[in-house]
Amino acid sequence: MSARLHRVLHGLLTLAIALAGLVALPTPSRAATPVCALACDTLDPSKAQRDTFPVPNVNLNGRTLKLHVSDPDSMAWASIDNGVAGDAVWLDRSWDRGATWEGLLGKASIPGTWTGTRTLMYNLTDPVGHRRGWLRACGDAAGVTCTDWVHPKVCDGTFCDGADPATAAGDDRPVPSTTLFGRTISLHVDQKNSMAWGVIESGGAGDEIWLDRSWDTGATWPEGSSLGRTSVASGKTSTRTAMFATRDPRGLMFGGAVRACGRAAAHQEGSCTAWVRPAPSRARAAADALMASYHTYEGWWRSSWWNSAVAVTSLIDFAQRTGRHDYDWVIARTFEQNRGTFAPGERSSDAVEGHFISRAIDDAAWWGVAWLAAYDHTHERRYLDEAVTIATYVHQYWDTGSCGGGVWWDRERTYKNAVTNGLYLWLTTSLHQRISGDSVWGGRAATAATWYLDSGLINSAGLVNDGLTAGCRNNAQTVWSYNQGLAIGAFTQLWRSTGDERYLDTARRLADAATTSAALTRDGVLTESCDTGGNACDDNQKQFKGVFMRHFADLADATGSATYRAYVKKQADSIWATDRDPLNRLGQRWAGTAPNQVDWRTQASALGALTAADGL
Repeated sequence: MSARLHRVLHGLLTLAIALAGLVALPTPSRAATPVCALACDTLDPSKAQRDTFPVPNVNLNGRTLKLHVSDPDSMAWASIDNGVAGDAVWLDRSWDRGATWEGLLGKASIPGTWTGTRTLMYNLTDPVGHRRGWLRACGDAAGVTCTDWVHPKVCDGTFCDGADPATAAGDDRPVPSTTLFGRTISLHVDQKNSMAWGVIESGGAGDEIWLDRSWDTGATWPEGSSLGRTSVASGKTSTRTAMFATRDPRGLMFGGAVRACGRAAAHQEGSCTAWVRPAPSRARAAADALMASYHTYEGWWRSSWWNSAVAVTSLIDFAQRTGRHDYDWVIARTFEQNRGTFAPGERSSDAVEGHFISRAIDDAAWWGVAWLAAYDHTHERRYLDEAVTIATYVHQYWDTGSCGGGVWWDRERTYKNAVTNGLYLWLTTSLHQRISGDSVWGGRAATAATWYLDSGLINSAGLVNDGLTAGCRNNAQTVWSYNQGLAIGAFTQLWRSTGDERYLDTARRLADAATTSAALTRDGVLTESCDTGGNACDDNQKQFKGVFMRHFADLADATGSATYRAYVKKQADSIWATDRDPLNRLGQRWAGTAPNQVDWRTQASALGALTAADGL
């Protein structure tokens, strides 16, 4: 060996020893893009809510290699024990069922005087990116090995991937079959349990059938490709796959879509059915589809602040009506992630100053409604306290110096309108009902009711216009369904609180006007002015009708009116029959006319109608 080569090798060895000392503590892998679900990758394991060992430990040359999982956090970490200095441990994470993976996540080496170490925590799931991951622990101690992958199956309730279709609660074929070289390929769904399987018929030996599963409405399906791939046996003409789940509560992903695909043995081409989301019930199908747009890490539906308050209220109403608790984490998550302060543009165009409060008085009030709904469903006092904080803020803008009373729409005191005052009336009445021995909020509600009835907001036809002029007169602006609905709900609740028949009479007058006037109802279907012709509704208007249905259904409950109940049912039936696609996406136009708009706001609005109907 030359002296020069000896010096080079000696230098490399010295560098290797130095680097070995630098990796004594866990460090994130640079190869992986950080994932944020409930927390972001590289969370310290000391913050884990639980420590379980769902896969067997591995003996690696006398060392113990473990995979740790905290399902409440949807995260995992790895550890190595009984080792020596330099032994290493890390995580692998795969988004395509182990075909490829991000390696060396959080790689850590045992320091010189220790016998073990661990990685940081990494996410098992990526709901924001619509990806479901597999993780395993790997170690290097005079050899490299790994544990099994964790959670290779999706489980929803009592059913998991791989279940026998013979155990299905039903067999529905929600989309047409597809044909390929004389074979029939069909998708079968157990709607009750949100499970699916595929069948190939009229074929021959070697023909194949499988399912694809997607968490982003069919845009991608790397983790769910070729599920249950099965071949037709010799002498047979048909076969089927096992069943696979379409909801992954543990992975915080709901509303998965599936399709059945097949291939003839003698051909490379394949053919697939359309994508489908199961519908255990109309409202649950709408709720699952709504969750596909929920930003798990930030805890809201992105880009619309007050709309998110209405969306979570719709989800809470669904849970309350059905007695389900699988979305309770969403309520808590939304509350915890958003009660702080945010700069302009982060949540709203305005700054959010804490406790869901901003310069827009009505925006804050919508969140007050949401937390009262959350309190009713969960009985957690923190939600009631938050609603009191918000309503107290709104009350600051009750001003008798203008129009004799009423709440201003904004902090600059530029407009007194129906939405802000309808919200205030409903909030004050609802707080009075929920706070034992209250007299303050009840008194405010009575004052607000008298002012509302005398304000001129309700026109001679029994319809609520948008607001008041500077001269304190009805401004004759557009009649929107949510203004009508808030007034119906507020006066219904006032009647429940006081027994005063004039309040119930007012609610009925407003309801009758809404259901018979072309300003709000056409051919029996609730219709905004922006739902007609070639018009388009803006992001605010997309959620108005769901608000109306929430409060109209309350009146239907209070009165037992067959007419009102029939109206509620009509809306739900029209949505389901004419305004839904196979992925249970629900649009703006409940009569199903074109052009129709579809996004999470229209989804939340329609969920309100479906929940109202199911509640009857």
